[in-house]
Amino acid sequence: MSAPAALPLALTLGEPAGIGPDLAIELWRRRVELRLPVFYLIADPEFIRQRARLLGIEIPLSAVTPVQAGETFTRALPIASLDMPITAAPGKPDASSAPAAIASIRRAVADVLAGSAAAIVTSPVAKNVLYRSGFAEPGHTEFLAKLSYEATGKAARPVMMLWSPELAVVPVTIHLPFKDVVTQLTSDLIAETGRIVARDLTARFGISRPRIAVAGLNPHAGEEGALGEEDGAIVAPAVKQLQAEGIDAVGPLPADSLFHERARASYDVALCMYHDQALIPIKTLAFDHAVNVTLGLPFVRTSPDHGTAFDIAGKGIADPSSLIAAVTLASRLSAATPALVPAK
Repeated sequence: MSAPAALPLALTLGEPAGIGPDLAIELWRRRVELRLPVFYLIADPEFIRQRARLLGIEIPLSAVTPVQAGETFTRALPIASLDMPITAAPGKPDASSAPAAIASIRRAVADVLAGSAAAIVTSPVAKNVLYRSGFAEPGHTEFLAKLSYEATGKAARPVMMLWSPELAVVPVTIHLPFKDVVTQLTSDLIAETGRIVARDLTARFGISRPRIAVAGLNPHAGEEGALGEEDGAIVAPAVKQLQAEGIDAVGPLPADSLFHERARASYDVALCMYHDQALIPIKTLAFDHAVNVTLGLPFVRTSPDHGTAFDIAGKGIADPSSLIAAVTLASRLSAATPALVPAK
């Protein structure tokens, strides 16, 4: 008896006026060369057909259910139809943009929680476009957590990790003005983030005892209070709590010496205190192929680490490297653990 076919990945449309559609088309064209896992795109087939023609590409499309994606993938780009017209032109979001992007995300979450898809790969959205439509969530990740809660009744605390072969980083606070970081940063928040990171690195990435390097907030990790008391009062207690729970965490460590090659060999992930402390080093080391991985959800979600790139949408020059990495990593992680219960 043959083994059952692996579930496909659900690829969301993202902002239709951005480069997401271009990259989805390019990935399917290069599926054999890149040895990509089976995925289906959640979109309006006619919109994708028109975008492909604009790019000078003629590709076969097939409207499918997720279960049909595997048998279709070799001969046509499988599309799970949104059943709504999309009219946005490249670089020009319109009234169809936000409803299409939101509907695609909703469908992907429903599919993965129903067991029809192995994981979700999300194309980039434009938050300002979503906000103008009345979108109430702070961002993509929070919306995924909300949909997960609505479907399962179990709260999930999503954690953003940027991953590459060179470096993995997690910002404890994310999209905050720097002046608000200190007021929002707490020992409990750091410890809770560290627990989720340790759990998912074990369950998803197969690291039996993840090594977590915790960056200090201030220069030189506070220099024993001379450059700020937060590292001793907030960061150090969180590290001690993680250690008491059996998690291999060290810190607070000076961030200015945490990201060189020898230092990176000593840990599996760097837990950083704020957005730029985490994202500057990984974007320096792996700008074209870093992947955004959401930890803490009951399903695998990855995303390319770039935006909508309105200025080059529809021109056929967008670099697919990050989306290729996102699809490849989603397949790897979902194969390791098909589902997780959200962290309590």
